[in-house]
Amino acid sequence: MAPIILFVPGRLCLFGEHSDWAGMYRTINSNIEKGLAIVTGIEQGIYATAEISDRFIMCGQGDSLSNEHFECEMDSKELLITAQKGGYYSYVAGVASYMKDHYVVGGIKVTITKRDIPIKSGLSSSAAICVLVARAFNRLYDLKLSTEDEMRVAFHGEQRTPSRCGRLDQACAFGGRPVLMEFDGDQINTKELQVGGTFHWVVANLMSSKNTIKILGDLNRSFPFASNDADRKLHEALGIDNRRIVLQAAKLIEMGDAKELGALMNEAERNFDEKVMPACDELKAPVLHSLLNDPAIAEWSFGARGVGSHGDGMIQILAKSKRDSEQLKVYLEEKKNMPSVSVTIRPSSKIILAE
Repeated sequence: MAPIILFVPGRLCLFGEHSDWAGMYRTINSNIEKGLAIVTGIEQGIYATAEISDRFIMCGQGDSLSNEHFECEMDSKELLITAQKGGYYSYVAGVASYMKDHYVVGGIKVTITKRDIPIKSGLSSSAAICVLVARAFNRLYDLKLSTEDEMRVAFHGEQRTPSRCGRLDQACAFGGRPVLMEFDGDQINTKELQVGGTFHWVVANLMSSKNTIKILGDLNRSFPFASNDADRKLHEALGIDNRRIVLQAAKLIEMGDAKELGALMNEAERNFDEKVMPACDELKAPVLHSLLNDPAIAEWSFGARGVGSHGDGMIQILAKSKRDSEQLKVYLEEKKNMPSVSVTIRPSSKIILAE
């Protein structure tokens, strides 16, 4: 069988970060609000080829990737040991061990040919590689898994690592389509919604650092039951506050109202800082907040906020126009030395809306 070609993009969470894993706690505490998030794929991601092999092999091709190599017997226990150690290869090992435990599969060789998504920046690079490995097994062994099934495999594979992500990250499996996802315990519900206008986002790498595992660990300590006022505020922010904001955002996207959507981004960020930031020092994010308060950025944008788990990883900015987005990119890259990408949603795009 000839090698197959794969591409899985990163994903940008526009609204609703952290509500996916918080919504999963409804299986223990039914008073927790259902999670809700709007997510879109981006152009950057991971490109690879994959073929059947006697072992599980992950390697890189090309000057920037040639030093990347992981190889292991297709043995669930051995793969699980690697997964539990943490690190970049823990993600692929976790997915491979899950596949071996639940499906009739042998080994595969995955060769990364290009990766233009920033790592550890809130654009789901770890989820993208997990989905890519799950998709490689699915197609090479003709498992006939749906996109949702690939997401499930990727999620459970990542859960075998020290990372404690929610179900939102694996939305990169949908590709470039914007989606709105509802998280009710173990269930994910979706429904389509037409996009009513063109929205121009600029997403920039803050060229700093963030510790996603620490952020998730600190925030998860307040769940499933709130034991103090700080916990209750965190539950509100990721629950009832989040649902109100995300449903309003879905309506504004349907209406094509970029100005009001930007204002809602600012409101969501203020609420996050008030009720979520106190739970983890990583969320103080001085670099992110310096840009959120930058008058030059405000001149070209309707609103801005953090990305993914937040922290000093990435910033997303809703530009007033295509021209403004271009000026933002120049400013960020030349004045701030922060690489940036454009994410555009047009009326022909669709959003998956949870009921």
